[in-house]
Amino acid sequence: MAKTQTTCPRCRQPVIADIEQIFDLNTDPTAKQKLLGNVVNTIQCPSCGFQGMLTTPIVYHDSEKELLLTYFPPELNVPVTEQEKQIGPLINRVLNSLPNEKRKAYLFQPQSMLTYQTLIEKILEKDGITKEMIENQQKCLNLLQRILTTPKPDRLSLIKQEEELIDVLFFTLLTRLIQSAVEQKDEKTSKDLLDIQDLLFENTKVGKEVFVQAKETEAAIKSLQEAGKDGLTREKLLELVIKAPNDTQLSILTGLARSGMDYSFFQMLSEKIESATDSKKQKLLNLREKLLNLTKEIDKKIQTEYEQAKKLLENIISADNISQSAEKNLSKVDELFLQILENELAVARKNANLDRISKLEQVMIVIEKANEPPAEIKLIQELLSTENDEELQKKINEHSAEINSELADLINNVITQSEGKSQDVRLTEKLQSVYRAVLRFSMQKNLQA
Repeated sequence: MAKTQTTCPRCRQPVIADIEQIFDLNTDPTAKQKLLGNVVNTIQCPSCGFQGMLTTPIVYHDSEKELLLTYFPPELNVPVTEQEKQIGPLINRVLNSLPNEKRKAYLFQPQSMLTYQTLIEKILEKDGITKEMIENQQKCLNLLQRILTTPKPDRLSLIKQEEELIDVLFFTLLTRLIQSAVEQKDEKTSKDLLDIQDLLFENTKVGKEVFVQAKETEAAIKSLQEAGKDGLTREKLLELVIKAPNDTQLSILTGLARSGMDYSFFQMLSEKIESATDSKKQKLLNLREKLLNLTKEIDKKIQTEYEQAKKLLENIISADNISQSAEKNLSKVDELFLQILENELAVARKNANLDRISKLEQVMIVIEKANEPPAEIKLIQELLSTENDEELQKKINEHSAEINSELADLINNVITQSEGKSQDVRLTEKLQSVYRAVLRFSMQKNLQA
């Protein structure tokens, strides 16, 4: 990213911002997440706390999907000929990063997006997320915003008017927002959203269904926790499923405790069936059939996911450039993939397959590196871990080359963002202490220079 100086639109103070114009998955596997997550081309003013997006030309490239998109912000009021002069070098950089054998026809016919929104929609469309799906999500978010800004006595009337928009997607988005507010310790927002959720549970058809499902899930989890206080045995699990009050809880229990429903478990159930009286036998037979169907579906899903993850790993290690291939597929790495990778490494080591060990370790290195926090965050964490001012100053001197005004701005932004939220007072005080020390050292360095 290139650093440039701009001015804050609120207070007009100069601000240094990171500008990223090329989003190329071929060279940066996280490019799409950055663009879709709106975490790039933003400014955070250390003077007034303003945060917003910058308008800048963008080139997006995904070689796997043969997608090359350009976007030039119309608000810049630049003539088309001048736009082409600015976009051209960006496209050339994308072309130059590709080997000749990967330069295909689509690269010479970039698609120009008229708005930033159409750029995002085109990227999502290639991922199978249609414009209609995006619009539905936006409608849900707009309705939620309207409910939030409506006085509490009038909220129920609005909900009744717009009930057809309140579906499972709406509750999914609402749950995510509640979780986000809780994680950020934003008590006011989380309380407002929870109040709305309760109102929806009581007064909408879908809300009542979601509420019942949530309660059944809660009850199933609670029963498992109570049964497992002294260790969850097959005997206890069998009693739980036999006493399950309905199919919903039975399904939830099966999903949560599938690993315990093995051959021995079903053998115990069969023994109960054989010793049961006629009145109870049929009920237990029906239960066994339901459990067999449920576990079969779960196993089928797990097997499919396992095969996909295994295939992905084999594709990565068979690539010419394993590290590059692993970086491109970082978004697909999950716990199952890591488990398969570790298992395959163990097998390769057992068989002394040096070539396969080397390939698998390359993948592991890429994943471990990707999970490391950015260098700036690691440095801030180091500074925060110091015990006193003397130790803090010593640590700053050790990292003198990395101590600059940008680091000071980053720490100040963290402090600004935490204001008004329920935050550990000692952590806030330590952040402020580190900020003052870093700012002072940075200013001294500038004066000496």
